[in-house]
Amino acid sequence: MHVCRWETLALAYKLAKQNKGAPGVDGVSFDDIEHEGVQQFLVGIQRELVDGPYRPLPNRRVEIPKDKGKTRMLGIPCIRDRVVQGALKLILEPIFESDFQSGSFGYRPKRTAHEAINRVADRIVKERVQVIDIDLNAYFDTVRHDIPMTKVAQRVDDPKVMRLLKLILKASGKRGVPQGGLISPLLSNLYLNEVDRRLEKAKEVTRTGKYIYLEYARFADDLVVLVDGFRKWGWLVKAVMTRLRQEFQKLGVDLNTEKTKVVDLSAGGVFSFLGFHFRRAITHNGKVGVLFMPTMKARKSLTQKLKAVFRRFQSQPISWVIAIINPILRGWVNYFRVGMSSQCFGYVQDWVERKIRRHLMKARGYRGFGWDRWSRSWLYKELGLFRDYYVQYMAL
Repeated sequence: MHVCRWETLALAYKLAKQNKGAPGVDGVSFDDIEHEGVQQFLVGIQRELVDGPYRPLPNRRVEIPKDKGKTRMLGIPCIRDRVVQGALKLILEPIFESDFQSGSFGYRPKRTAHEAINRVADRIVKERVQVIDIDLNAYFDTVRHDIPMTKVAQRVDDPKVMRLLKLILKASGKRGVPQGGLISPLLSNLYLNEVDRRLEKAKEVTRTGKYIYLEYARFADDLVVLVDGFRKWGWLVKAVMTRLRQEFQKLGVDLNTEKTKVVDLSAGGVFSFLGFHFRRAITHNGKVGVLFMPTMKARKSLTQKLKAVFRRFQSQPISWVIAIINPILRGWVNYFRVGMSSQCFGYVQDWVERKIRRHLMKARGYRGFGWDRWSRSWLYKELGLFRDYYVQYMAL
């Protein structure tokens, strides 16, 4: 079984470490593994897989706060199991990659969230302004195990691989896939691939030559369908919505009826996708354009994460705090810099500066923000605070 090969396990460990993540139920962290020796750790996994006694540990369950006091349950496998999942993914991914459709962008090689965002923005400019915004209820928790098992069995004739996949799925319970697992994105794409196929078929059936009246983009369980705004295509919106309900019902996936909606952008409607708000706009030249910017939820999530850092390290030197928040800011800004994010970036930059000033003043036993003590340029030049809030506008 190729999953057991040393090169595969070593690469899987490297990928798991890049994703970082908290320990599982066994409490073993990457620091613990590095201290004891990575080679010894991987040899132990290899021996278990070859000899057959490997059994995944239960996932550590963590509740993640959501809007309106709701929570989302996150399943975190231990690092040992993440490595095995990563090795299995390295073997299965090339087999199924050719089966996936053009509108699927989530966690696929050489595909990014920015490409999905660009596709949506481009179609809005081309007047695909009737938007079906799909929201799924607890998608990762409701995945039926028999469906991905059947799909894998159709392409993989290896009882050991099938047994290993079955063990991994059962570790998350009777249904669902672990959201912290490395193989979960591949399984989720397999699970929803038939939905993508139906949308591709709808595109082809309704197209006229090169002109396409329907487009879609999916990133994991985040899906939007865009239909031409001309009145004659109103039936297509209804037909696609009905067919999607049927397909999700076959898969045992429930639509969130409160959040799933049809939005008319030509009438001033707004929808969100991958952390951005999208709206149609008319440019100064009278042409159709699109505005997309970070959602309030995305901005609030960032400030809450930064608040936790300032609170935890309030008695520590400012250099420690900046060393922690700079990577957080860099990652968030790099993701959102593709939209019309200048106003949001300005807010975040001012918010961070004020937090830094408050930290400096509290360390000296003073109140206020020290506007007369430290200039803005001093915060960046002397303290090394992140300052690259440049916005990169997409060419549509």
